[in-house]
Amino acid sequence: MNPKLLIVEDDPNLGEILSEYLDLKGYETTLKRDGEEGGEAFKAGSYDLCILDLMMPKKDGFTLAKEIREHDEETPIIFLTAKSMKQDIIKGFTVGADDYMTKPFSMEELLLRIQAILKRSNRKVEEEEFPNPFKIADLTYYYQENRLITSKREINLTTKENELLKIFFENVNKTVQRSIALKKIWKDDSYFNARSMDVYIAKIRKYLQDEPNLKILTIHGEGFKLVQVN
Repeated sequence: MNPKLLIVEDDPNLGEILSEYLDLKGYETTLKRDGEEGGEAFKAGSYDLCILDLMMPKKDGFTLAKEIREHDEETPIIFLTAKSMKQDIIKGFTVGADDYMTKPFSMEELLLRIQAILKRSNRKVEEEEFPNPFKIADLTYYYQENRLITSKREINLTTKENELLKIFFENVNKTVQRSIALKKIWKDDSYFNARSMDVYIAKIRKYLQDEPNLKILTIHGEGFKLVQVN
């Protein structure tokens, strides 16, 4: 599902350009022309990120952001403004903004900032949802600390080892598709990345060798499966 963005911008030309550009980049945008319309749209919908102009008719961006934060403390907010005064920037972050861009700005830079904010936001949600610690057989796994405790030792995991283990523990007794794991962790499923993943899986197999109830099987032509044997 494409991330949903609420854009509230009273400049009709800029609003249309923003909406069309971000739609082309794979986002689903809703465009509103003033703070009141923006507030009604936020209450009626569900959004992954809000882009708010600061100076708008009926209700300014500061007021709208404050109202959004009263209902939702998590949805990221980016302010767009012609102002660059220090006190306005401070006020923007005080009312709950995650980022702040001064007009005129680069569309490419805005896109990169959106991507970075959503990445941080999504990782935070994943960390909060995944049990910490996660216990299986005689293992105790701390995803947020990159740490695995087996029945015989404690292991500090590298980032890729940690992400691979998380995928396996989320899919116990289910096949993890090789291409999905590669795209999620290595960002593409090239031959060289596939060989790299094989090296990391070999390391994880060694970490699990003290646990007779847990085995990682290779499912030829598909991927891998962490099997828990009772």
